[in-house]
This record gives sequence, C-alpha cells and structure tokens, in this order.
Amino acid sequence: MAESGALDGDLADPGDPSRMVLDADQITRACARMAHQILEANRGARGLVLLGIPTRGVVLAHRLAAAMAEVEGTDIPVGALDVTMYRDDLRRQPTRVVGRTQVPVEIDDAVVVLVDDVLYSGRTVRAALDALGDLGRPRAVRLAVLIDRGHRELPIRADHVGKNLPTRAGERVSVRLSEIDGVNEVTIVSETGAPGDAEEDPV
Repeated sequence: MAESGALDGDLADPGDPSRMVLDADQITRACARMAHQILEANRGARGLVLLGIPTRGVVLAHRLAAAMAEVEGTDIPVGALDVTMYRDDLRRQPTRVVGRTQVPVEIDDAVVVLVDDVLYSGRTVRAALDALGDLGRPRAVRLAVLIDRGHRELPIRADHVGKNLPTRAGERVSVRLSEIDGVNEVTIVSETGAPGDAEEDPV
C-alpha cells in the first residue's frame, strides 16, 4: 500500500511525551483531506465501502463518509470490522471482548477502505485483512489512518494518512474523539501516563 504525505505543519517532538499534535480543527482538516484523497483515488464514490476497525476507527469511518457525502452528494456505506478473533496475541490476552462486525453491503467486487485511528506495528491491519477475507472478495482494499506512528513489524503501509508522527517505542499516541471521549485531540503521552481507553492498540 502506498503512503500519502502528512498533514501540513510541524511534526511533534518525540522527546516531549505530553505534546498535543492535533487539535479538533486539525483532525477535521485531516479527515477532509483523506476523504478527498479516497474519492480521487477511486475516481468518485461508486463502489466504495468504509469499514472502521473498532473502536475509534469506526468513528473516523463515519466522519470520512460524511465528508465524502458533502462532496459527492451521495451516502457512502459505512460498517465496522471486528478483528478480535483474528489477532495473533489471543494467547497472551485471552479475555478480550469480542465486538460486532457490521457490513452494510456486499463487499464482493467493492473497493473496501479499512479505517483506523493509529497505524503502529501493522498487526491489527493484518488481522483486519484476515477477517475481511472471510466476508468476501473485494476488488481492492485500501487503508486510511489518522496517525501513522511508525515502528512497523509487517510490510503494511497506509494509502491515506492524516499525519505521519515519528515516535519512540516507549511512547504512546492517544487519540480522543468526541463521540467516545467528549473531546477531539491527538497527543503523545508517556506509556505510564496515557489514558487506558484512548490509546492505540499496541498490536
């Protein structure tokens, strides 16, 4: 997958673990930018299906769909793709709660855009691809993420990125969205200081 450029602006200093890197307006602009990129790559909205990876990926998928609807004047199907049972860390964390997969339309021959908040090791995306393969055979699969923080362990790259954010392995990226957290912001936090329900999945 081909990676897009970052949002305009300076990258956060990885040495400052508490620095805000995106505020509410910047998140909105990042989503609008990615929405336009998706439409341009697809030459319109025809055949597009957005599947968010829970939890915040689903929220972002709905935001992207809303931004695309403003441009195209048509609704984009949005769903959720739970990857819990496809993860490679179930033996270490067997008590994970299984979520719901909701696919609004048939995905055979569709262009499926997987949406997540943070791209890190790539293992969650690999699990999503495995889950998607059990649902059908899309014509193409693309990946849109709000933050790409690096540290990849698998050969996976995003097609559409809101912001490339270099980080240290000992840091975490905290994405908070108003629909879940009551606030819109992305910050770099120390591993001990991140709110547990707002961190990206380490896998």
